[in-house]
Amino acid sequence: MSREKTIALVGNPNTGKSTLFNGLTGLKQKIANYPGVTVERKVGYAKIGGEKYRIVDLPGSYSLNPKQIDERITYQVLAGTYEHEPAPDLIVVLVDASNLDRNLYLTSQVMDLGIPVIVVLSMIDVAQDRGINVDADRISKVLGVPVIPMVAKEEREVQKLRDYISGHKVDPPKPLQWSPSEPLQKAIETLINKWIKPNTNLPERVWTIEALRFIGDDQAINLINDIKKQHQLREIVEEARRLLEESGKNYAAEEVLSRYDYIEKCTSGSVTESSEKIETISDKIDAVVTHKIFGPIIFVMILLLMFQSIFSWAEPFMNLIDLLFIETGTWVSKTLPEGILNDLLVEGVIAGLGGVVIFLPQIMFLFFFISILEGTGYMARAAFVMDGFMTRIGLHGRSVVPLMSGFACAIPGIMATRTIENWRDRIITIMVLPFMACSARLPVYAIMIAAFIPNESFLGIFTLQGLTFFGLYFLGIVTAIIAARVMKQIIKSDIPSPFIMELPSYKMPKWSGVFYNVFDRGRVFVTEAGKIILGISIVLWFLASFPRMESQNNFVAEQSVENVNEYSPDQTEQQQASNKLRQSYAGQFGQFIEPVIKPLGFDWKIGIGLITSFAAREVMVGTLNTIYSVQHEGDEQMALREKLRSDVDSETGEPIYTVWTALSLMVFFALAMQCMSTIAIVKRETNSWKWPAVMFTYMTALAYICSMLVYQVGSAIS
Repeated sequence: MSREKTIALVGNPNTGKSTLFNGLTGLKQKIANYPGVTVERKVGYAKIGGEKYRIVDLPGSYSLNPKQIDERITYQVLAGTYEHEPAPDLIVVLVDASNLDRNLYLTSQVMDLGIPVIVVLSMIDVAQDRGINVDADRISKVLGVPVIPMVAKEEREVQKLRDYISGHKVDPPKPLQWSPSEPLQKAIETLINKWIKPNTNLPERVWTIEALRFIGDDQAINLINDIKKQHQLREIVEEARRLLEESGKNYAAEEVLSRYDYIEKCTSGSVTESSEKIETISDKIDAVVTHKIFGPIIFVMILLLMFQSIFSWAEPFMNLIDLLFIETGTWVSKTLPEGILNDLLVEGVIAGLGGVVIFLPQIMFLFFFISILEGTGYMARAAFVMDGFMTRIGLHGRSVVPLMSGFACAIPGIMATRTIENWRDRIITIMVLPFMACSARLPVYAIMIAAFIPNESFLGIFTLQGLTFFGLYFLGIVTAIIAARVMKQIIKSDIPSPFIMELPSYKMPKWSGVFYNVFDRGRVFVTEAGKIILGISIVLWFLASFPRMESQNNFVAEQSVENVNEYSPDQTEQQQASNKLRQSYAGQFGQFIEPVIKPLGFDWKIGIGLITSFAAREVMVGTLNTIYSVQHEGDEQMALREKLRSDVDSETGEPIYTVWTALSLMVFFALAMQCMSTIAIVKRETNSWKWPAVMFTYMTALAYICSMLVYQVGSAIS
């Protein structure tokens, strides 16, 4: 049986790699991190000409002289030195037709690797809109590799690539077609003969690229861990650089200049541009959305409308799911014989899962909007618009994209900070990023808003519930800004960090990709979070149900006859259930920590939820649902929000939860570090327990103080 062939997709960021990857693989793809590093890997499979291919979408790179870990992974995979990924059999390089010079630099490096290469000219439609016409055949002739023009979002265009792969034998390109000068060639041979051949096990086809990395960049030398070998390498590199300097060459620029001379030869006569400046649709839109005044206003309005829509559009679906779980619980309760199994399934499994799955529509709508913002190209504009403001508060323009990612989940947002080269800017971004209201907080917000915030209209467009929802996200943003400003004064840096980001052209997102991403994220939420929630729900049910009391007799025995007569049978039953829950293992633990959280307006039930939510924030809702299902054992099934609203103090008869309790809890969740996974990823990204410890301490203290102020001040004035 022949070995499965691998095709690697390579290109600069924003060249359409993901679109082509989705077009080739459809739904036959898997997204995960590379083993041992927090870099996303996308692998899929495609049938091309009756043969199965493995497609790998490598992280976007500007060159094979890596600066960040993403680019390093790309280089190692292409070089065949990454142990978790075989060297590809074919490399498809995506080149933005509207920006050929910059994109062809990476192409010229890839061609030196001795692997068959196909160049895909992506975004041909964008180039034509800008008055740029590209002669693909002429470029192919100069490069000596196939060049296929394509609009990757169209299926018939993707088929052109499939047809070429299945119908042609693609040979490796001739090496060093960019013709390095004689002094540079001698410098390369010096590095190969004196260092690379005797000291490494690299394949011969990457010797030249490796030598050029050492000649042009000291950072490559510093990666050698052995100090003695590093010193030896540095002496050889100095010798190679002297060969260039003695010939009047600049060792840091010689390779770059030679490659761009070659690129100019490729594009000369192959690219024609309109003499008139053509104002594209992207230019017209950018005149408004990147305006120094209107840009930030539009950005805030987009966020406000997005969160209002999430809350409003998801409500019918949430009600349907809620009804489904309530009816399922009722049916199971009446069908199975009474006993522990019945209680476990109804109060533990169904109640725990139902309390969280109900928020799946809101999470899917959130990712729907984020996918559209990314797919249209607006996300990069958000970074550009906010750069000046971000710089003033101690962050970096590139921090916007990780912070926006944090609205979905803090973990990929923290991973995305690798694009920030300055250490101080990166650390500050990581330390404030968890303030962004991730989707895991959404269930807590949603249940408290639905239960305690009136659904009244405001200005005829918004509702108080939607504005509260937006306000919580806005609170996280404002807190992140203040925290970043403070940290800027504490963590000093003298190294300037300029902001450079290419603004991609606006385009319609590929809807199949948008919906795939939405349903994939929804699937991950249900399967991954569901496992945690199911396990915790079962454990919580046990802790909240045992030790079992002897029910009515014990309860009545503890009360005077006069007190018992004061309650109706329903009230007596509720008192009994509440007393049973208090005496359970969970109740005892909750009452132990209650004095600490009581100033925040939280009772022992919320205290249990705060502890379990460290596994995952959304577990808070499942915890409350399980606890209240046990407390309302035997009652008719009802929605959690109804249980929260109807819960009263057994002694005073006053409601346990008020509007101020709900606001206090939401503020606590908006500001506290309630996620073990985030702490773990910060440790991994900073390679130290210092920063996770600082993050947990200052965020928890801030959350406690702010939550207490909200509850105490609010209760006093109401």
